[in-house]
Amino acid sequence: MSKSAPAPPQKAALKQDPAPRSSVFSSLNKDVPAGLVVFLVALPLCLGISLASGAPLMAGLITGVVGGVLVSWLSGSQLSVSGPAAGLTAIIVMAIQTLGSFEAVLAATVIAGVLQIIMGVVRAGIIGLYFPTSVIRGMLAAIGLILILKQIPHLLGVDTDYFEDMSFLQFDGQNTFTALAGALQSFGWGSALIGLVSLGVLLLWENVLAKRVAVLRMIPAALIVVVLSIAMSALLDVALPTLRVRPEHLVQLPNISSWADFTGVFTSPKWEAFMLPATYTVAFTLAIVASLESLLSVEAVDKLDPQKRATPTNRELMAQGTGNIIAGLLGGLPMTAVIVRSSANINAGGQTRMSAFVHGLLLLTSLLFLDSILNRIPLSALAAVLLVVGYKLTKPALYRTQWKLGWQQFLPFIITIVAILLTDLLKGVTIGLVVGVFYILKTHYESAYFLRESPELQQAGVYHLKLSEHVSFLNKASIVRMLEQFSPGSRVILDGSESEMIDYDVLEAIENFRQSAADRGLELELRGIPQVEVMGH
Repeated sequence: MSKSAPAPPQKAALKQDPAPRSSVFSSLNKDVPAGLVVFLVALPLCLGISLASGAPLMAGLITGVVGGVLVSWLSGSQLSVSGPAAGLTAIIVMAIQTLGSFEAVLAATVIAGVLQIIMGVVRAGIIGLYFPTSVIRGMLAAIGLILILKQIPHLLGVDTDYFEDMSFLQFDGQNTFTALAGALQSFGWGSALIGLVSLGVLLLWENVLAKRVAVLRMIPAALIVVVLSIAMSALLDVALPTLRVRPEHLVQLPNISSWADFTGVFTSPKWEAFMLPATYTVAFTLAIVASLESLLSVEAVDKLDPQKRATPTNRELMAQGTGNIIAGLLGGLPMTAVIVRSSANINAGGQTRMSAFVHGLLLLTSLLFLDSILNRIPLSALAAVLLVVGYKLTKPALYRTQWKLGWQQFLPFIITIVAILLTDLLKGVTIGLVVGVFYILKTHYESAYFLRESPELQQAGVYHLKLSEHVSFLNKASIVRMLEQFSPGSRVILDGSESEMIDYDVLEAIENFRQSAADRGLELELRGIPQVEVMGH
């Protein structure tokens, strides 16, 4: 058998470094506007996740800055954005209760970062390659639906829950559908007006104006919306005070007016916590969940990337681990690669890691200088941006494509969507993965062998059972079941002459059948199948 040809050098280089370093600076005209859009989306998310986690308000911003400024360069992904993740909020809340303080959780975050680096060194990132495409597409579609459902209340100026609450059961006691129903019954007219106008401007800008006027493509639609929303909010304050946007529906960035305010932002870990066993339990949980979320996110980003670049998963784990160590030492929340901000980056036209870096620099700048301006941005305008991102993730064409691929692809896809909508990201993906694995097992079960009843010896009942090229333990059940169905007097030819690999479990089952064949009145001929020693014989 001839050996397969080695991969072309260009492809090998592509997997190791998806984009040459020189190209990072060649797309600034697209990366800078995209970074601005990601910044506008990330700012309220960082603050909201801090509030939901029970952490200091600035903790989320610190992590956003570290994720943008540092991890963007350490990661092998060109388009992924790292920062505080909604999926970790429940873990952080419980960790603060368990360890007694947020400072102790910072110690656990540092340890979690070290564990992630170790996972990358031992090449544990390969687990990210085992998620079926149907499950990843289901995850993206579910996130798109969640963004739409969760941001409608913010668009209408009703929901005061934090901005990126991605779980079905919210921290304010409601769930996704009750919050949506409440928003449709009673909403803030000022926020709703700004939100709907912002949504209309986004759609008009992207689908009509930018296509007709080339120069407009260089201006992010989200920036236009933000400027317009600030102006509309100011106009309502003066002209129609009854419609003014309430403070809880504006971006709320803390004011830093002195060096003391700036240094007060940072919190050191509680060093005594490094001696507590409970700290390591929390750290292990954070490391596993954060690593899974990051691997899922970069896998999804690679599928959304128009250039189809591949992210080195082990490098990603080490990058996230380094980011968590730095964030923990500075007083930040644990981080992951986050799909919502990464999707916004791709939709805004980001080309390289420079867009994520720009978003990090803007977060740092906003922390120091821009609080008075940014605190005037209505959340309804940012919700409009996320609604458009959500729609692009869950377009009807995606569902049609998955349906045409058949039940084996469609069922894991749709079950993943429903499970994520009714639980959370990790639980939903796990359920979808179980369904996907079921179909993988079913495929292996059905492809273990080819059975042919010899036509020239049909009266004699001769059966030729030819094994597949690769026979693993997953094929054992189907082979054993087939062997049990032959009636006495049959002649069975079990042929493994073209099999390159037969798992020991299958060989053991065949040996058991060989030893019992005579007692069952069967004549058995083995071809190319080695005999193995069976326990008890």
